Amino acid sequence: MDSLSQIALGSAVAVAVVGRRSSVKKAALWGAFAGTLPDLDVFIDYGDALSNMVYHRGFSHSLFYLSLVSPLLALLICKIHKEMALYRHWLVAIALVLLTHPLLDTMTIYGTQLAQPFSNYPFAVGSIFIIDPLYTLPLLIGLIWVLWRGKRALAANTAALVFSCCYLLWGVAAQQHVLQVATQQSQAHENSRILVVPTALNTLLWRILLIDDNAYYEGFYSLLEKNTAISFQRYPLDAALYQRYQLHPDVQTLAAFSQGFYALEQQGEQVIMTDLRMGQQQNYAFSFVVPAQAEQTVVRLPRNLQLSDTLQWVWRTLTGEQSAASQLPHNPTNPDAAPAPDHREPAQYSSH
Repeated sequence: MDSLSQIALGSAVAVAVVGRRSSVKKAALWGAFAGTLPDLDVFIDYGDALSNMVYHRGFSHSLFYLSLVSPLLALLICKIHKEMALYRHWLVAIALVLLTHPLLDTMTIYGTQLAQPFSNYPFAVGSIFIIDPLYTLPLLIGLIWVLWRGKRALAANTAALVFSCCYLLWGVAAQQHVLQVATQQSQAHENSRILVVPTALNTLLWRILLIDDNAYYEGFYSLLEKNTAISFQRYPLDAALYQRYQLHPDVQTLAAFSQGFYALEQQGEQVIMTDLRMGQQQNYAFSFVVPAQAEQTVVRLPRNLQLSDTLQWVWRTLTGEQSAASQLPHNPTNPDAAPAPDHREPAQYSSH
């Protein structure tokens, strides 16, 4: 999740645990610090753009390592504030703050390596967008209320935490419902793997991605639409290109991190690899130029994200002004490069 959400969650958790026994402001401050701590790994340079993407949410988000840090940070807090009598309470608070950070991140689709150093598997539920106001705003409101009113308003902070947990459960339930609908409607693609993720800032409009050896398909499903038919747009894959680059170490890295939801595309003299999970067609978050030689540094393509266009598209779809099958307007990854050929097939596949 975004930094503001993690700060709000960390503060709310710390206030809920030690706010009645210690200072509410003190608990909120240390909760915010501990909630931010795992994301400081963004300042680590792992050598290239692909490694920085893959190793973010790595060891710093490990449940094992964070469990080791918790007693030390709790001890430091107690020493600074001379509250050793409250060490057990501070330990519970800091442990919960540190551990809920990667667990919340796991609810997004990015990939969080919870099990390091025993496994580098990127756990990803994908039931909530990386920024979701309906998750974050209640936490902020409850936190602001308790900071203003003091211990008398601790119930507001607790209520905000309960609401945020219920919202996460709602996201999982909505995702499973959309997955069931999409699975039933995509029976023509029996060999395809399927991914269901929310679109920007909401859990009402969902993106469905199907992928097999020959193509990937993108469709959208709104929980507010009466028409439940999903229209998939087909994007062919170059099997020969995959065969040629299947042993390239950078391609293998992205394939493992994206759990197979990636695409290779020839653009002029360059081969572009894209993580298909984040963003959507013509507006993906992570695209890289595959180095011609394995020892060369992989380069990330800049993302020309026009957030206002994306939000307007989501809003128009949710309000029924346009169908969920409508695509975002063309938005090339690199505005300075010549437009790449559009490999979409003109016909849409509608599932019924």
